[in-house]
Amino acid sequence: MSKQKTLKESFSLSSIGLHTGLKLTVTFNPAPENHGYKIQRVDLEGQPIIDAVAENVIDTSRGTVVAKGDVRCSTIEHGMAALYAFGIDNCLIQVDGPEFPILDGSSYYYVQSIKRVGIVEQEADKDYYVIKRKVEFSDPATGSQITLLPDEQFSITSMISFESQFLSSQFATLDDMSKFADEVASARTFVFVREIQSLLTAGLIKGGDLQNAIVIYERQMSQEDLDKLADSLNVEHRDATQLGYLQTRPLVWPNEPARHKLLDIIGDLALIGRPIKGRIIATRPGHTINNKFARQLRKEIKQNEVQAPSYNPNKPAILDNAAIRRLLPHRYPMQLVDKVIEKTKKYIVGVKNVTANEEFFQGHFPDEPVMPGVLQIEALAQCGGLLVMSDLEEAEKYSTYFLRIDDVKFRNKVVPGDTLLFHVRLMSPIRRGIATMRGFAFVGENCVMEATFTAQIVKQE
Repeated sequence: MSKQKTLKESFSLSSIGLHTGLKLTVTFNPAPENHGYKIQRVDLEGQPIIDAVAENVIDTSRGTVVAKGDVRCSTIEHGMAALYAFGIDNCLIQVDGPEFPILDGSSYYYVQSIKRVGIVEQEADKDYYVIKRKVEFSDPATGSQITLLPDEQFSITSMISFESQFLSSQFATLDDMSKFADEVASARTFVFVREIQSLLTAGLIKGGDLQNAIVIYERQMSQEDLDKLADSLNVEHRDATQLGYLQTRPLVWPNEPARHKLLDIIGDLALIGRPIKGRIIATRPGHTINNKFARQLRKEIKQNEVQAPSYNPNKPAILDNAAIRRLLPHRYPMQLVDKVIEKTKKYIVGVKNVTANEEFFQGHFPDEPVMPGVLQIEALAQCGGLLVMSDLEEAEKYSTYFLRIDDVKFRNKVVPGDTLLFHVRLMSPIRRGIATMRGFAFVGENCVMEATFTAQIVKQE
């Protein structure tokens, strides 16, 4: 299993804000395990903190804005994309104003700073959300669509199209997040000249200029009107008859706008709160559909406290039947775990193949065989015993015994032919031989039962 990560040291970056035009400084700090991403407004009384999660997004019109009550922070997506791309799970971000500085309109300086200060691995396991089925979200009004497919790692493709001779349609793909720094991070935000006046009227892009955005001039204006826009942005006048790109630095890639959309999607999906294993295909993406999609995934995650483990019968067991017998005293008919397929210091995944020949089916029930709930709990407990016993020296000299069982829920019947997958994790460190664990039993993707139980590890006389 991968471990959670945070920054090795803090770093700060300063520039103007894209929409406010204010001089701003943002500082990214290391944070403890399971902290997630949090944004702190250090310029306000009490230095309030906003959880950077999808449901706290209040505006997506020209960037991603998160808020808690009256406290808000905007244009966070470029910084969030850099954290997510480098696998950083925990970070406290302090900013001295209502938005992140725009820098050059990309993630480049965030990436360079992360490389400079370094990343440290933490003790807690990284909690991936594994995509196991096709998930789609679409917006008929805009033609935007995001599709998420199963994959072994996180990858993404964006496809964009505009009514523009200079930016009609483009696509970009990132198959490996380790390539983010070289293939995506430098992609800058972009804007059409025809949009600028309405943005200025709305009180936005006060800090926009030709150095922090790609500016596309594809519909000819009068020289007078173009000069007025230039004066509003404090940039030099340009010849109104010369259409094309107006920014001071040329395109990094021919499809730089499509690559920037990749960057935005990554930054917005970072607000799901868990890293994803899956492939994203985004058609005409934008911050609005990105956020709606992130909210949908967070809702699904909340409905499933633990995902069903992935099971490949062809993969060798970590503990086979013989190894289990060396750790546990249970024998036929009470050995209820056939093998262990995954284990860390904090959780374990076990397998029980339920056959029609189980002894208990003779009486439970002869005409309708159903695995007794008490034996499902016993199987969970045996997995828990394997979790705590496998790390003990001379484990054969110890036994585990139930002390209590709580919060038991049975959701579906378990019948002959089912393969039970057990996921059991420690809820807290083992102290004085007492271990409290939470366990789930699955058949396929469905949770059939769950329970919390406490056991005592006792050395045999």
